[in-house]
Amino acid sequence: MVSVRDTRSTMLPPTELLPAVLPTERLTASGMPVPAVRSDLRRINNLRNVGTVMATWGQALGTIGLAVWIDRPLGYAAAFLLMGPAFARFAILGHEAAHRLLFTNKQWNDVIGGWVVAYPAFVPLNAYRRSHFAHHKDELGPLEPDLNLYNGYPITGASFRRKLWRDARGVSGWKNLKGLLRALKSPTSRPVAVRIVVMQIPLIVAAVLVGRWWLYPLLWLGPWLTVWRVINRLRAIAEHAGMARSKDRRQTTHHVAQGWLARFCMVPLNTGWHLAHHVDMGVPWRNLPRLHDELERAGYITEELTYPSYRSLWRALRSRPAR
Repeated sequence: MVSVRDTRSTMLPPTELLPAVLPTERLTASGMPVPAVRSDLRRINNLRNVGTVMATWGQALGTIGLAVWIDRPLGYAAAFLLMGPAFARFAILGHEAAHRLLFTNKQWNDVIGGWVVAYPAFVPLNAYRRSHFAHHKDELGPLEPDLNLYNGYPITGASFRRKLWRDARGVSGWKNLKGLLRALKSPTSRPVAVRIVVMQIPLIVAAVLVGRWWLYPLLWLGPWLTVWRVINRLRAIAEHAGMARSKDRRQTTHHVAQGWLARFCMVPLNTGWHLAHHVDMGVPWRNLPRLHDELERAGYITEELTYPSYRSLWRALRSRPAR
């Protein structure tokens, strides 16, 4: 596994760590499975995904409910932090819906993916879908919508801390929220912005009905503005920061060994198998570990390309010496 690497000038893996092992009997030259294998890996389990959506809401509401039951400052503080991982689950399910992988029926995929998953978590599903597909069409190319997020790594430790501090203080979140408020004034953007606002109303009403109106700003809006922003940046840069435009996904996307804590806090629902996702974006989240195993067996993903933990990757991403 990657443990010590001189990444002060680049995050790209050396070419000698990119063996030319494709195609194989089961994988094409790009790493995408051949049709017989692909049809199995692309199956969507509708019933289990209903359960996953319910469990996501159960985690969020259970976190808030437990804090109310404890009714102590420490309990509310813990819930504030734990709502960050809850928003991570909403975001990943919204990502699945954007790929039309949440449910096989496209209409139900967009209805549930939008109204039940994305809009309550401030995600404009259709706009996100357009932006995200541009990301997949040409990762880190000139039209990459998130290029500013990924470019320039490795950076100095001081720069890394400043970025996270802006997120933790709500600066980044407020910028996103202002965008939503401005969208309410735009005839073209207003319909999507209204859907997001409408889905905040039941949450606000629920807080008022339990006699604690402040639960909404404290344990819904607040964590989304702060804790989730930190988590989202750490996850995003762990996916593509410092990589380069290439047809070889090993040069566009990092791979990190998946530990239970990271999977709970930051990369739930198999989103940590991100290199496999970029090899074939039509594979739903449940089957990404299986696709990853196919890539490993073929020798496409190797131990030398794998960071042993997210901490080791973040350490490399902040390894540029200060001048």
